[in-house]
Amino acid sequence: MPDSPPDGLRPMLATLATTLPVGDDWAYEMKWDGVRALGVIEDASLRLSSRNGNDVSVAYPEVGALAAQLGPAAAVLDGEIVAADDEGRASFQRLQSRMHLRDPSAIARVARTAPVAYMIFDILWFDGNLVTGADYRQRRALLHELELRGPAWQTPPESADGAQAYAISRDLGFEGVVAKRVDSIYEPGRRSPAWRKVKHLLRQEFVVGGWVSGQGARADRIGALLVGYADANRVLRYAGKVGTGFTDAELERLAGLLAPIAAPTNPFADPGVPRDAHFVEPALVAEIRFTEWTASGRIRHPAYLGLRDDKAAGDVVRET
Repeated sequence: MPDSPPDGLRPMLATLATTLPVGDDWAYEMKWDGVRALGVIEDASLRLSSRNGNDVSVAYPEVGALAAQLGPAAAVLDGEIVAADDEGRASFQRLQSRMHLRDPSAIARVARTAPVAYMIFDILWFDGNLVTGADYRQRRALLHELELRGPAWQTPPESADGAQAYAISRDLGFEGVVAKRVDSIYEPGRRSPAWRKVKHLLRQEFVVGGWVSGQGARADRIGALLVGYADANRVLRYAGKVGTGFTDAELERLAGLLAPIAAPTNPFADPGVPRDAHFVEPALVAEIRFTEWTASGRIRHPAYLGLRDDKAAGDVVRET
């Protein structure tokens, strides 16, 4: 029996659903508007690992004290790092001010106005035992026994009432809910139908492949991003342009990030890309909210939420 948590574990992922599954076979959790992280606790210290395996612990130092709550025990936890807006709702935009920082002094300064919390909803390994083969109910029972609650972490409760959970998530401004089969095991790295996310508005990651200049007050800067996703053959498909959701500061930051990766050729495989586009290497990943997909494969009424650094561009596909 290993004394240390195994290396290489990745979060289990949910599939997108348009209707909420109901019945005694399901439990329901809030869908947090943050970034996924596995929390590896060993030797009384915490390492936060992003969805693509990067160590992001330095960005969220206030969560580090969680390790002391477990004493000498070791564990691997699953959860979401979130930041709250002025109304107390989880805000991906507010988290943007934290997730890309790595300088401790800058992090300490920004943390005063944008504190984060680790919302823990699963456990993969505990005190020498891999528990991914246990069902959801057993893993949640173990998690509740640990009573992990503190100034920058908590274990939010699950619900047995899907309709109520969905209504609460809407009323509180959450992204949606995740329904989980109560008899399901934890499948590291797999997108499983045993977990189903139901959103109030569609949103997902897209790859940035270019941009177009703005008009009027934004004539000298980015007017819209051109975004797409990889198909089954890893070809970049064009999904449309996103021209809302930017602050002036974010437009400046994007300009600085896009300039070094300017490219001479169009990375998209589809027609319909604006003729006056400026192309870039498809390396940056943006979170976009939108109302629906059109019949031609474009996103309708999109809004920019921020850049993500926890997913590789080649792994961004159209969620179905």
